[in-house]
Amino acid sequence: MSKEVQPHDLELDARDLACPMPLLKAKLAFNSLPIGAVLKVLATDAGSQRDFRSFAKLAGHSLLHETVDQAVFTYWLRKEC
Repeated sequence: MSKEVQPHDLELDARDLACPMPLLKAKLAFNSLPIGAVLKVLATDAGSQRDFRSFAKLAGHSLLHETVDQAVFTYWLRKEC
């Protein structure tokens, strides 16, 4: 699978962190971003797929895109509120 290139304002490397740390670190990173900004998150925890999909839906943010490449899950989330 090829590397996806999506515009983003901040990148968070949460690889090698176990659940729930990737999501918690993403929430903290969102606090520093203005509405409309895009956060790119790299994670290796397979549970992050469920976590980031649920987080986006429940918190009112947009999960713009997600990929999996060599056991690295990458998410692009836009802060909506």
